[in-house]
This record gives sequence, structure tokens and C-alpha cells, in this order.
Amino acid sequence: MNSTLGYRLLTGIVGIGFTALGLFFFAGFFGYQQPGSTPAVPTGPMGYYFIAFTGCALVAWGGALINGARRPESAGILATPTAIGLTMMAIYRMVAWVVGDYHMLGNLPRFEAGLFLLLALAFVWLRPGPSLETA
Repeated sequence: MNSTLGYRLLTGIVGIGFTALGLFFFAGFFGYQQPGSTPAVPTGPMGYYFIAFTGCALVAWGGALINGARRPESAGILATPTAIGLTMMAIYRMVAWVVGDYHMLGNLPRFEAGLFLLLALAFVWLRPGPSLETA
């Protein structure tokens, strides 16, 4: 498998995942507003306000990645910011795991941090070279 195909698969799969998760978070806000609903995440009104915001951002980010899968010449524009975002997501999960305030999550923050760091590395490693970007 060449790196362009690998990059296209990576951006497509991650883009679809981010978009689906974003739609789920966005819909969660409206589900929380229904009378008598049981919240999936016990965060209260402000938490769901920010969960919906996160969902909107994930839909936009996922859409950009899906476009990157279709047009790999945009790799330089997408790969680096995506790797930075994934690394930031890993860092706060590592801090949450070390601090101990999130003990109820068990090893989930550590697992997620590892996954996000591997994805960040894949985005940097599989990014097509400059010859494709100038085409």
C-alpha cells in the first residue's frame, strides 16, 4: 500500500468517525432538553451546551478530513493541524489520568491518549509528499 492510499484511508475513516461522533454529540444536546429524559452523560445543562459545541466542531473537522480523503493534494493543509489537535487531545487525557480526578474512567484516558498519539503519528507519517501538493 503506498502512502497516498494509506493517507486517503486514514483521513476517510477518521473523518467519518469524527462526523458520526459530532452528530451524536449534537443530537445529545436535544435529547437532554426533552422532559423526563435520562442524560447519557451526567454533566447538567452547561455540559450539554459544550458537548453540542464539540459536536459541531467535530462535524466540521470530519467533513474537512472526508474532503481530504477525496482530494489528497490537500494533505499539507489537513495533516499537520489534525496531528496537532490529536496530540492536544492525548495530552489532556494523560493529565486527567495522572491527576486522579477521573478515576471512574479507569484506564480509558490512557487508552485514548495512546490511540490519539498513534493517529497523530499516522497523519504525519502517511502525509503525501510535496510533489502531490503542487500537482
